[in-house]
Amino acid sequence: MIPATGSEDPARKTDGVRSKAPTLRHERTFKAQGARYLAGVDEVGRGALAGPVSVGIAVVDLHTQKPLAGVRDSKLLSPAERERLEPLVRRWSVASAVGHASAREIDALGIIAALRLAGTRAWQDILAAGISPDVVLLDGSHNWLSPAGQPSPVHTKIKADMQCLSVAAASVIAKVERDEQMRGLHGEYPEFGWDVNKGYATAIHRDALRAAGATPYHRVSWNLLGGEL
Repeated sequence: MIPATGSEDPARKTDGVRSKAPTLRHERTFKAQGARYLAGVDEVGRGALAGPVSVGIAVVDLHTQKPLAGVRDSKLLSPAERERLEPLVRRWSVASAVGHASAREIDALGIIAALRLAGTRAWQDILAAGISPDVVLLDGSHNWLSPAGQPSPVHTKIKADMQCLSVAAASVIAKVERDEQMRGLHGEYPEFGWDVNKGYATAIHRDALRAAGATPYHRVSWNLLGGEL
């Protein structure tokens, strides 16, 4: 697996264009099925060379939840905007959590199983908070979540992080928490620039890999330098 190169998070380029604000419109369609608590789920860090993969969950009450202004998919927000919104999202959500799977776990299990592990850890935190969601809304087209013993049905939606407020909220808390972890790891290995690139494949990161080799936080099962390392 060779992730894309060249930016902190290469999954999206916004070119300065502000997206249309996500809403709870799609989430509220599940009220007709008898659902009250919906868990929006999104992941961050899937394409990085180093650090964990992280899964955020933000639970909304479909009967009473009001929109939260300013929230977008985390990749469309500046770091300052994400930092400002993160505590607001936490207070707005009925329950919220972020789970992580380490680089070593990614190497041992593969990225999909590691995503599931991170999601399971977040899900367990939601249950521990006393909330049992009736339905799950997951960004994308593939259900990688479904932890063992989870009774709640999982619905996938392409670009849910752009259109659905619960999923965008989940992306914000996951991104802020993972970025904080990467800044902490930067203190151990400053030459890799993780305080800026957050473990993604920037030129500085790849140059440091060539010079110093992989750290314990790199996903060494991946083709980090296209066969050079």
